[in-house]
Amino acid sequence: MAAPCYWLTGLSGSASRLWPWAWNACCSRRGRQAFVLDGDLLRQGVTSDLGFSPKDRAENIRRSAEVAKLLADAGQVVIVSLISPYSEDRNRARKIIGERFHEIHVKADLATCESRDPKGLYKAARSGAIKNFTGIDAPYEAPEKPELVIDTTAQPMERSLAALTAYVEPAIVLQAVKDAWAI
Repeated sequence: MAAPCYWLTGLSGSASRLWPWAWNACCSRRGRQAFVLDGDLLRQGVTSDLGFSPKDRAENIRRSAEVAKLLADAGQVVIVSLISPYSEDRNRARKIIGERFHEIHVKADLATCESRDPKGLYKAARSGAIKNFTGIDAPYEAPEKPELVIDTTAQPMERSLAALTAYVEPAIVLQAVKDAWAI
């Protein structure tokens, strides 16, 4: 039975990478689970041969969408966390995954993202040490009509996590029922 795929997109530092893991930890304590496809982890394996040019980013998104589709087709609820800076690439991911694709914009302004920069990536990009860094010398095209917006600049972590849980959890519960009844 096919399952949904939640595609989280946002600038580095928006917390788009944090939410899937935090949400999954909450759910696993209640016996529910989703498969998290994390952009940094994908770049260590499936997309390790790619850089950050627009062409490589498009291929990164395509491969990630194909993996997400395979998992969702097998009945696994999937949460993808990738910066996914270009609308065209996210639209391609939506076409690959189909109607089960749910775009979630994890929104934060650039100043907030820079203030949360634990790896020093923004500082390195501003000094010229990193090229094609989204938000600095490469664009981020915010989603026009995402299914959900989580504004991590304006709301505390607890409210952001509650919003994500309220949106995603019904699919996890439904999938658990289907699995239990082999529907």
